[in-house]
Amino acid sequence: MYFLLAVTTLLLSLYYYFTRTFDYWKKRNVVGPKPLPFFGNIIDSVLRREHLIMTLKKIYPAYPNEKVVGLYRMTTPCLMLRDLDIIKHVLIKDFDLFVDRGISFSEEGLGQNMFHADGDKWRVLRHRFTPLFTSGKLKNMLYLMTDRGDKVIDYIGQIYDKQTELPMHLLLQKFTIGSITACAFGVDLDDEMMQTLENFDKIMFVTNYGVELDMMYPGILKKFNSSLFPKNIRTFFYDLTKSVIKQRGGMPTNRKDFMDLILELRQNKTIESYKRNDNEDVKTLEITDSIIAAQTFVFYAAGYETSASTMTHLFYELAKNPDVQDKLITEIEEVLKRHNGEITYESLNDMTYLHQVFDETLRKYPIADVILRKAQVDYKLPGTDITLEKGTSVVLSTWGIHHDPKYYPNPEKFDPENFSPENEKKRHPCAYLPFGTGPRNCIGMRFAKLQSQVFIVKFLSKYRVEPSKSTPSEIKYDPMRVLLYSQGGLYLKVVRRDY
Repeated sequence: MYFLLAVTTLLLSLYYYFTRTFDYWKKRNVVGPKPLPFFGNIIDSVLRREHLIMTLKKIYPAYPNEKVVGLYRMTTPCLMLRDLDIIKHVLIKDFDLFVDRGISFSEEGLGQNMFHADGDKWRVLRHRFTPLFTSGKLKNMLYLMTDRGDKVIDYIGQIYDKQTELPMHLLLQKFTIGSITACAFGVDLDDEMMQTLENFDKIMFVTNYGVELDMMYPGILKKFNSSLFPKNIRTFFYDLTKSVIKQRGGMPTNRKDFMDLILELRQNKTIESYKRNDNEDVKTLEITDSIIAAQTFVFYAAGYETSASTMTHLFYELAKNPDVQDKLITEIEEVLKRHNGEITYESLNDMTYLHQVFDETLRKYPIADVILRKAQVDYKLPGTDITLEKGTSVVLSTWGIHHDPKYYPNPEKFDPENFSPENEKKRHPCAYLPFGTGPRNCIGMRFAKLQSQVFIVKFLSKYRVEPSKSTPSEIKYDPMRVLLYSQGGLYLKVVRRDY
């Protein structure tokens, strides 16, 4: 009897502990789905039955008349923003009150990268690294992208007679790994490094429960000096960064790649933030090898997988929509003819329909979907009676917004005309958020677009895609991946074009 009493008491105590916050939004008259003990509103994601993006995507349309929805990420209250004007305030107008993403971890564990860094450290990094992504700097890297694109096109030609049904995601990863390593580190891939990076893919982009732990106990990873990434990943990028710096004698060369640009900054030893007002002190940050390693890591991690996934979805839609593919190929041929057959920064800019197809792909498939911000102070949400308490996180379902018929009629249809100049002018600026928006939008957005467009143009100049017997009618996503990744690699039939 005493044993049963002890077990009952323990279970009741655990139940109370894991439901103790679940009246938080009810007390504030904020509607939302009923949470489950321990899991909150994300049980399918936690149990890896579906991707977190898909979990949030299902919640968004269930409350069509609400500006905000109260959620629980595990046991932690979080507010989903649905109203675009409120989103504009949080991400743009009142950005200084929501500067942090809310997920931080050990600085030694690559936590000093620009994506995860918080507060003043992020401000310094963003201020000084933004100029590395100007159009002039990207033009200088274009030759590296085109060279890697040629190598993958040659590879397709070598296997074409034996294999026309190709796993597009895996194929496109070959290009993005080569392009990113060339642009970030100035490294030409050999078979050993390619194998190493392909093995890291299985670790780097696989979800781990450190994220859920941080949901339950915000800040715990940083408090205990833990990282989201295993030691071998951290060691590899630290060693690679030091090796490249040593090879270049600590000085920039004429490659004009990302590492060259960082080494130019490194000569000043420290970098500074801008002053937002006269009363603010200028924040400084020493450019150490670990700082450099953290930036090159996130540049590689973000630029390689996001571009591969985006292009995978783009080719999938081209295969299903041959009229769109025909129109795009026609534009590519006409523009290249005007530019002497050369893929240049200017010729890519002239491909307006390519831009529309690319943007529509990220509208329908926002592969890095979840946008998270943390309130730095108590904040009254404009147009509501709700006050966010300091430290409370807000979340956006980009997928939900991008598939909302209020902003995109017939949202399940792949329609590049959604991004014609006329239609873009009519739309709220926060109705399209594949790269976020405001001061903390994706710094590598222009690089990602340029890199992807280079390969798309090269590929469609020689080949087209069609559905194969293995092409799914609907993409299923791997719940074990950080980004949206099609299970099975997504096979398409590659067809050599007749000239």
